[in-house]
Amino acid sequence: MSIKVKLSLLISIVVTIILTLNISIFYYSSKSELESKTKQEMITIAMQIGTSLDAAEKSRKFMEDTLGETLRAVSIAAQSELDPHIDKVSNEQLVSLSRKLGVDQISLWKRTSDNIVVQKSSDPGEIGLGSKTFDYWYKAFNQLFDLQPVTIPQGQKLPNYWSGPYEYSTSDPSNINKWGYYYDGTTDYMINPYVNAQVFLDFENNIGTEALIRSLMEDNPNIVGINGFDPRFFGKPEIRNSKKGVVVHNLDVRPIPFGEYDFMDMDNDVMNVNLAVGAGELITSIYHQEGKSIMKSFIPLRGGTPYVIGVNFDNGAIEKALYRQLFLHSVISISLIIASWFASYFIAGFMIKPLRHILDYVNEIALGRFGGKISIRSKDELGTLSSRVNMMADNLQLYLGRLRDSAEELRSTKEYLESFVNQTSDAIHVTDLQGNVIQVNNAFESMYGWGREEVLHRTLAHIPDELICEYEDIRGKIESGQSIADYETVRYRKKGQPIDVSITVSPIRNEKEKVVAIAEISRNITIRKQTEEVIRRSEKLSVIGQLAAGVAHEIRNPLTTIRGFVQLNQQQGFLSPSYLDIMMSELDRINFIVSEFLVLSKPQVNHYQPVDIKSLLSDMISLLDSQASLLNVSFETRFSPDLLMSLGDANQLKQVIINVIKNSIEAMEDTGGIITVELESSPSNEFIVIRITDQGRGISDEDMKRLGEPFFTNKTSGNGLGLMVSQRIITNHKGTMNISSKLGEGTSVEIRLKVRT
Repeated sequence: MSIKVKLSLLISIVVTIILTLNISIFYYSSKSELESKTKQEMITIAMQIGTSLDAAEKSRKFMEDTLGETLRAVSIAAQSELDPHIDKVSNEQLVSLSRKLGVDQISLWKRTSDNIVVQKSSDPGEIGLGSKTFDYWYKAFNQLFDLQPVTIPQGQKLPNYWSGPYEYSTSDPSNINKWGYYYDGTTDYMINPYVNAQVFLDFENNIGTEALIRSLMEDNPNIVGINGFDPRFFGKPEIRNSKKGVVVHNLDVRPIPFGEYDFMDMDNDVMNVNLAVGAGELITSIYHQEGKSIMKSFIPLRGGTPYVIGVNFDNGAIEKALYRQLFLHSVISISLIIASWFASYFIAGFMIKPLRHILDYVNEIALGRFGGKISIRSKDELGTLSSRVNMMADNLQLYLGRLRDSAEELRSTKEYLESFVNQTSDAIHVTDLQGNVIQVNNAFESMYGWGREEVLHRTLAHIPDELICEYEDIRGKIESGQSIADYETVRYRKKGQPIDVSITVSPIRNEKEKVVAIAEISRNITIRKQTEEVIRRSEKLSVIGQLAAGVAHEIRNPLTTIRGFVQLNQQQGFLSPSYLDIMMSELDRINFIVSEFLVLSKPQVNHYQPVDIKSLLSDMISLLDSQASLLNVSFETRFSPDLLMSLGDANQLKQVIINVIKNSIEAMEDTGGIITVELESSPSNEFIVIRITDQGRGISDEDMKRLGEPFFTNKTSGNGLGLMVSQRIITNHKGTMNISSKLGEGTSVEIRLKVRT
């Protein structure tokens, strides 16, 4: 695809994105505005309904109270016409009286031991009717019979009179009646006149809230439903009564007091009604039914009965208007995009014409032809680019000549380095990160016995099994970027002969500083090791010569004692247990001297293991803590938080630490005090420093000169070999032991061991 097409496409894409954003912003802003207007319209409708409802409630209450007062007057008039004893009143008399007073029916209620029942009535269906199941009506009846004011919140309350809300008749569920109840104590019955209350329902349907709802829905075709919710009863189990086998709903506990509840979503509607009442503000939700999207709004009314107005709006009307606008904008945008593509295509062709000249010249340079130049016709960015391309061509010609010279120099250097690597006496081999050999020199072939073809792209098997873990540790350090220098170990030749080598291992990195290979240089030190062992043996023979007299003297004394007891046994035929204990003690002393002597005389094995010095010191302090406590000696530790590891023999190092700490404890057996044990790394991080300091009697300058001599000791029970053995162990570990002391103040022993690499 050419730049011309790309540029025109890019411009078209930018225009498309801008127009798409414009359409999206317009769509969402219009949608938000329409929804806001719809919600405001719903609030206005709810306020109209609320105002109408308030007026209707007041009118209905006025009518109901007026009717209640009329029924009270009828009750008083009936009382004056009837005998005060119910037994002397007939049902026919009540029929005549109800016609005379202008009411539908009159019933007389009498209290029994556990109920209040109708005993006389102009309506035969009422006779025998009990009120015990009438809920708050029964409570009002009892208060009237007790000549107390009626205290229930429902109904109309006047002196000696109560009128309940209009309700379905128990004796005839097809009728809705308004009842009045009067009792002043002058009769043994309660007078109950009542009339048909259908007029109240007709008022609601023809003049009140229901009529307003029908009018609003006719004026607003997008409103598909309006109804009222009573939060006190909506969502709760409906109160239903069976009257004469007919199930009826109590009119005073209706969950939907007005309107039609067509779009039922009970769980969500109950939640939204409660939210609207609690928040005191509009709550909306979207409901889908039979492919229609309905916006349901719940608006709480303030003051009067706490109703929530539900207004259901056809959300499809909003979407239809939005889609119409969206279609119109889309058609306009597509036309603009097509026009912009054609315009940008011709503009791009004109703009990139100078670029074609530059491209042709760059192609000439790519072929190695630097003769021509680009003619500069403008001073804009393309003119600047042309001048820079001309300059680049000149520089490339210059750099190409230098590059040829550098390549020749690199070739010469490579040959020199290859000659150096192949002529050195140290074996060099390079492996990849998987352990496969990728390069060896001539010295490698002569030292290990493998030919170049035998090892290339293969894994070497020249490491003893017991050193595999050690080698894996080294590889891990190299792969992390570290280097290992002059590390002494053992390797196998091709035929399996072990040789002592000193290896230097380094990482090889690529241009991103990532380790891609490992180079290992091996130097055969087998002869040097053998020479060192000969020198060590010579040194030990010299030491043994110095020790011989002392050992002979030390062993002769216990042998003389044992010989005397043996002679005594020959003379007496037996020895007492105390003599045998002395003989065993002297034999143990001889055995200990010989063991210490062997440490100095026999060659030491140098295959050490990693040792955690901090754990070793902690174990030895715990071991000697009880002995120190008996002498009023305590320990204070100052350990570095770092993990300090050294290669060595853990048992030999424990022997050294025990010897030093026991000497410190014995130096403070009379005075007590603190032994300070410190562990840290040297500033160069090459050595682990162990420092043990006591507060004992100290060592004089004369005795300091003789420290380490065989059999020199100031202790009554010592043999003078402990310090010498300790120094020998530390020397074998390639460490140092320094002792400093001041008479009367204490002694400090500093031991340095090499850090494990």
